[in-house]
Amino acid sequence: MSDRIRALLTRRRATLLTVAVLLCLPPFYLDAFWLRIGLFSMAAAIGAVGLALLSGTAGQLSLGHAFFLAVGAYGYTWLAGDPGPGLPTALAVPLAVLMAGLAGGLFSPVAGRVKGIYLGIATLALVFLGHHVLLTAESVTGGFNGRSVPPLSLGGFTFDTGDELTVLGVPFGAEERLWFLGLALFALTWFTARGLLRSRPGRALAALRDSETAAAVMGVDVARHRSAAFVVSSMYAGLAGVLLALAFRRVVPDYFGLVLSVDYLAMIVIGGLGSVAGATAGAVFVTALPLLMTRYADQLPLVAAPGSAEGAVGPTEAARYLYGAAIVLVLLYAPDGLHGLTRRARDRLRRRRTPTTTQDTVVPSPPPPAAAARPKEHTP
Repeated sequence: MSDRIRALLTRRRATLLTVAVLLCLPPFYLDAFWLRIGLFSMAAAIGAVGLALLSGTAGQLSLGHAFFLAVGAYGYTWLAGDPGPGLPTALAVPLAVLMAGLAGGLFSPVAGRVKGIYLGIATLALVFLGHHVLLTAESVTGGFNGRSVPPLSLGGFTFDTGDELTVLGVPFGAEERLWFLGLALFALTWFTARGLLRSRPGRALAALRDSETAAAVMGVDVARHRSAAFVVSSMYAGLAGVLLALAFRRVVPDYFGLVLSVDYLAMIVIGGLGSVAGATAGAVFVTALPLLMTRYADQLPLVAAPGSAEGAVGPTEAARYLYGAAIVLVLLYAPDGLHGLTRRARDRLRRRRTPTTTQDTVVPSPPPPAAAARPKEHTP
């Protein structure tokens, strides 16, 4: 391994360590509002990464992401709650993720044979079907009013405010405890998704996105890889649903509607299709913007505070206008999203830092060696 590669790996490890330390600091300095924004953003990032693998890498359009988020959220609530099996919450989390994967597996034959807008319309049916089930299956979902979410408990440690906990003089409530759980789940999502993209199945999905015919000629099983991508995406959505349920502490059917699926599409378009980092950036932007505008609505022009007179533009509507405009700008001027803009800016900065060669610094090349002396030929 060359010295340059060693230096690059060392710099990446140092960067990851620095980022990990910085992400662990907010619970010690920020109040509950900012921690909730971080929790919702981490949950959205997990789901957006799953949708980016399906739409950005495999090239499959899905409008049913909210359905699999609901399966994860309600699956955990039912498995760990009463009425329900009342399983240990540590066991209910992976089972809820598997339930979302099973739901994706049941739909995967359709995803393996349908593509483009036709798959989008087919997955759209899942959202309406799921919303109807959530409203009518009251014994499982609680109906219109939803259900309270049991707090997660791992090894006797509960992610709730039930018992007092102080760390370095800072009282740790539910938000502070869930922050580190969200970080762990997001780190798991980040590294598994990046590993999948760099693996042979990830390269096969990328080839499938670029040209289905060429991928089939190279030996890629088109239907199988599409189905597998749909199942993996649904499992990521299920994990995001579990974290959302723990952060909200109550799940209601109206949250898991078509608008949520459109929000996730906006996340991956704004962040950059097919990129884990881009999906994360888009998720933070789309999730945090309405919450911030709601808090500072009285200080923003043309935005009315929540509960104002009818006809005024509320913070939620204003936020949707803004990231709708962001989608248009991205499609027109930066098709690869925020991730592409950041990459180009980093490359441009790196080129500026690279020293250029000028005439004063050019090392003159050595003169060609003189020809060996030969005796003068005798002229007759």
